[in-house]
Amino acid sequence: MSHIHQLPSYTMPDVSVPNRVKWEVQADRAVLLIHDMQHYFLNKYDMQAEPIPTLVRHIQAIKAQCVKLGIPVIYTAQPTEQNPADRALLTDFWGLGLSAPEYAGQEAIIDELAPSADDIQQTKWRYSAFFRSPMREQMQAWGRDQLIVTGIYAHIGCMTTSLDAFMQGVQAFMVSDAVADFSEEEHRMALRYVSQRCGVVLNSQTLLTQLGAE
Repeated sequence: MSHIHQLPSYTMPDVSVPNRVKWEVQADRAVLLIHDMQHYFLNKYDMQAEPIPTLVRHIQAIKAQCVKLGIPVIYTAQPTEQNPADRALLTDFWGLGLSAPEYAGQEAIIDELAPSADDIQQTKWRYSAFFRSPMREQMQAWGRDQLIVTGIYAHIGCMTTSLDAFMQGVQAFMVSDAVADFSEEEHRMALRYVSQRCGVVLNSQTLLTQLGAE
């Protein structure tokens, strides 16, 4: 496979996923991750069709509550310039990505979720947002050990970041209706894996309730 194909529309899963652990998000421990919400990735969907409108709306609501509570917000984004040594094995699976000339200008986060001056933006090099990034050290400096995971794609970067968080002593919370994927099947697979192996899966309403939203 040399690139990401156009992706089908599907209804955002409204599921209750059984979790192995009973963690709850705490505002003084949490960091919000908005994962790879770049034009390049979202252009693979019909932006007017589900699950994208729901995805964007839920991330907006979660971010607003996090900002209100002083919870730090981190955005990841893949860079336009990626030399072959940096991109490495990603090229074998996904081609040149944003390095390809036809994707010029698609690196920005979508306007609906544009970062503010207070948000942290970090370069994304591999599936896990922790890889070659200062995220773990930044979280330690803040004294925070919970990561709220939103964005795309659920079964690739979001799931891998959640697993990496587990291995680094960080509690991961994947928001079931604030992630999207290649398909509903892969979306549900990611939710099952995280809930059973490395984190907690909860929907946006449950998360907002835990964060005190009315």
